[in-house]
Amino acid sequence: MPSERQLSESFGVGRSVVREALKSLGLLGLLEVRQGDGTYVKSPNSTLLPRVVEWGLLVGDEKTADLIETRKHLEVVTTRLAAERRTEMELLLIRQKLDAMHAATDTEAFVDADVAFHLAIAAASGNSVLSNMLTSISSLLDYWIRRVMNAAESFEPSYCEHVPVYEGIAAQDVEAAGAAMTRHMAGAAERLNAALAESRVEGDAKGA
Repeated sequence: MPSERQLSESFGVGRSVVREALKSLGLLGLLEVRQGDGTYVKSPNSTLLPRVVEWGLLVGDEKTADLIETRKHLEVVTTRLAAERRTEMELLLIRQKLDAMHAATDTEAFVDADVAFHLAIAAASGNSVLSNMLTSISSLLDYWIRRVMNAAESFEPSYCEHVPVYEGIAAQDVEAAGAAMTRHMAGAAERLNAALAESRVEGDAKGA
């Protein structure tokens, strides 16, 4: 990025205005300030989406409820299709992700396996459009799951909700798999809302 002075001259504004703008873009995750080296534009895989979503969640943005609802329906549809269409290799991959969740001893490992579990199901649906839609919000899933797991006392409740999803897919029981994913989405939403409510309380306490 050009220097503050150059940007100030280019846009015809004071350097303080430029400085605040750069600070805001940095908070969004679009820019990275390297002390003594300048300001750089971050790569496309920055954490912009999770941070923007986090702010929306914390202020109770109505669109966040729409995102959660969209994810719920998307997950149920891909799960039902996976139960119908999955191959043995795809089932094995889903099982490996489930086992990785069970073996996880820290949040990082659990969240990585959890997200991978859902993406593996989407891939097994045989519908590239639906799979790509879920993949496109993988960073959002990562944020949501990580937020919940950081506030959870145990990974067990979440893990246990995934087991019947896998079992339904393994048995190629479309109805059972879809119902299990529906229950999991309800449980996940409940835990997310609880974690966010706790964050709001902490935020109010800090602002008091």
